[in-house]
Amino acid sequence: MIFDLEKIKKHSTKCGVYIMKDINKNVLYVGKAINLRNRLKQYFITKTDTRAQISFLIDQVNDIETIIVSNNKEALILENTLIKKYMPKYNIMLKDDKTYISIMLNKAHKWPSLKLIRLKKNPKDKNLYFGPYTNTKAARSIKELLLKLFPLRQCSNTELKNRTRPCILYDIKKCIAPCLDLCTKKEYDVFVDSVINFLKGKDKTILKNLSNKMKEASKNLEYEKANEYFKLIEDIKQVLEKQFVDIAINKNIDVIGLYRKGSFVMIVELIFIEGKLMNSNHFSFSNIASSDSTIIENFILQNYISKKDFPKEILVPIELKNTHNLKDAFYELSNEKLNIIHPIKGKKKDLIDLSNKNAKNLFFREKDLKSLKEKQLLELQEILNLKNFPHKIICFDTSNISGTNAVAAMITYIDGEKDKKQTKLFKIKSPDLGDVPNMKETLYRHFSKLKEKEFPNLLVLDGGKAQLNCAINVLNELNIISIDVISISKEMAKHTKSLTKEKVFIKDKKDPIELDFTSPLLFLLQKIRDNAHISAISFHRKRRRKSTFKTSLDEIKGIGKIKKQKLLKHFKSVENLKKAKKEELKKLDFLNKKDISNLLKLKK
Repeated sequence: MIFDLEKIKKHSTKCGVYIMKDINKNVLYVGKAINLRNRLKQYFITKTDTRAQISFLIDQVNDIETIIVSNNKEALILENTLIKKYMPKYNIMLKDDKTYISIMLNKAHKWPSLKLIRLKKNPKDKNLYFGPYTNTKAARSIKELLLKLFPLRQCSNTELKNRTRPCILYDIKKCIAPCLDLCTKKEYDVFVDSVINFLKGKDKTILKNLSNKMKEASKNLEYEKANEYFKLIEDIKQVLEKQFVDIAINKNIDVIGLYRKGSFVMIVELIFIEGKLMNSNHFSFSNIASSDSTIIENFILQNYISKKDFPKEILVPIELKNTHNLKDAFYELSNEKLNIIHPIKGKKKDLIDLSNKNAKNLFFREKDLKSLKEKQLLELQEILNLKNFPHKIICFDTSNISGTNAVAAMITYIDGEKDKKQTKLFKIKSPDLGDVPNMKETLYRHFSKLKEKEFPNLLVLDGGKAQLNCAINVLNELNIISIDVISISKEMAKHTKSLTKEKVFIKDKKDPIELDFTSPLLFLLQKIRDNAHISAISFHRKRRRKSTFKTSLDEIKGIGKIKKQKLLKHFKSVENLKKAKKEELKKLDFLNKKDISNLLKLKK
């Protein structure tokens, strides 16, 4: 601990706010207290606050500032203001929901397209949003199904504007090419309206057709195909199904649930409109030093001040210490009255139990590795402005030494995990002209043979702007527009994970994106890039070793492929073979006199 305990004695015993800072003056935590000195003693002297995360907090505290206010209500308002200003790592700071996603139809554009998005809707946004959905995989399946059934464009706005000929999706009848006006606005809007009706649950035709296909597949003993249809039907039902829980209370109520384990906190907000459960939101936090009561208070202040429509009541899972002050502070900040209740029995208590149960389930779901990886991939999609969710990522790298034995490697990641079965190795056929021409040949050979269903969502290249432009040109040449492309450039060609600066180049953006060296997204991209590099280097070394054998053993007259294999199996290496004596070679029954004579020349 680096904090001087003598300083505590100098702090006031009045009501106010305390600001804990580390040695670099960064704000770690903001709290409020009726008696500032006594509250600080609880942290450092009496140590009555035994929560696990407190020890991590106080070990970093170097200085504490305090601000005295007139009463607890003012302290509550000031605390909330300072948390928003400094965003301390050990405070709760309400952020966008990082797990629930929505399907967006950008209705504001002349030619609308579908996109998965997890950002909250801007009040001025004219686009249509469906969701949010708790099951990300199901939502993604629905989007892919809709694009198969209704040929809406899948290109970005920039690509739509700049295309000079239809892409491959037009050839396979998965797009009606609005980019070149090969359809009318009226024709396109028919498909748009069909998508809207389906997502609103008005059109049951798709479900009926899928159900008929499932029965037909089962009848024909195609059980795997029938199972695929069944899963898709279940996904559709889950995404489109609305929850209606009748609580016999004819008014709007929000119910807050909380689950905590150490410094990790999950908050769930169930939204009841006229007695029916219509929606839910959840928010996860880590490294939280606040008490449960403070967490709920801060959540209410941050979550409801920005809302225009307020519920009649907010049900909270614990008795708040400052309910009266919280109501007054809320009224002062928003000029609205808020009714906050902690029920201890009856139907409202049952709702609190339901919300707490949801919070606990979501907490453990978020801790699941697969869920966390999906969350990370969603964040990657957002930060790099990708059109697609990066379910399937492929990465290419090339390798050669002085222009000899040039090779390339491709690795595949599915949902953040490497798929070893889909690794591909390439021998560069054309005369070596450098990394970019080698990459161009490799990409052309690979993508020219692929079917549309085999396309990756994201193509990652080891290199800079030149490699990125090379890939974009190859895909354009092949009329492929549905794949996102990025390149990642390492500092000074180093492959030292997370210890160097990295630049990520993306399409239609001049300057690269620089990710923080501690970012989990950077770790993921580096892992993918470095695995491709290792595969390329390993294949190159293997090729180089083989070429060494060719210059010595393969050029000996009379020694064919079978004899060479037997010699290498017996002597283990060409060097050992060179050291072999004539008597030892005579013992090998597959060699004749001429073979032995020619092999003895290896020593010269």
